[in-house]
Amino acid sequence: MEAQTLLQLLQDGGLTVYPLAVGSVITLTILFERIWKYRGMEKQTRDITRETIEKLVRRDVDGATSLCEGSDAPISKIFLEAMRWKNIAIEDLERVLVTSRQEIVTDLRRGLWVVGTIGSLAPYVGLFGTVVGIIRAFQGMAAEGVGGFEVVAAGISEALVATGAGLFVAIVALLFFNYLQTRANSLNTVFTRSCERFLQSLIFVETAEAGSSGQ
Repeated sequence: MEAQTLLQLLQDGGLTVYPLAVGSVITLTILFERIWKYRGMEKQTRDITRETIEKLVRRDVDGATSLCEGSDAPISKIFLEAMRWKNIAIEDLERVLVTSRQEIVTDLRRGLWVVGTIGSLAPYVGLFGTVVGIIRAFQGMAAEGVGGFEVVAAGISEALVATGAGLFVAIVALLFFNYLQTRANSLNTVFTRSCERFLQSLIFVETAEAGSSGQ
């Protein structure tokens, strides 16, 4: 289909096409922004986790702190927050890690609800356009006083285009929403495993220090 024909069809869809177009732009903007933010984050998280744990295993807490301070990986902020706490129970430290991780994951999911909302509302916007188109078709029949395809063609065309546009935007938005949710959940899983390994390394350091001081 030529671009001019497609534009003409969208114009035939009436006013309901405009909010759907705005929703499409918002959806694409959030999609590209989130993809850019997620880019390379899993590898970066695994790398900084491995390097931090290696330093902690060597009891180089200062080195681990400096490493995290120089990293822009979100997981490094979680590690720094945990290493600031001294002489607290493991259960309390674990809650600190969980809270910090939840804050990071919440930021990763920022804007996803907008995409989900657009995907949920788009069919109803299209349905509204369908109703408006049918109403116009019947108004045309009433104004002309006769029936026939020529009288109702414009209204029916508007109704069909609005329906198609609403379904298209909904399908695309929900597809992107599920994709972004999957990426965010995958990163959350990586963060959880990294925090568990980090906590185990801290326990090792504290146990080693306690053994050294007890000798």
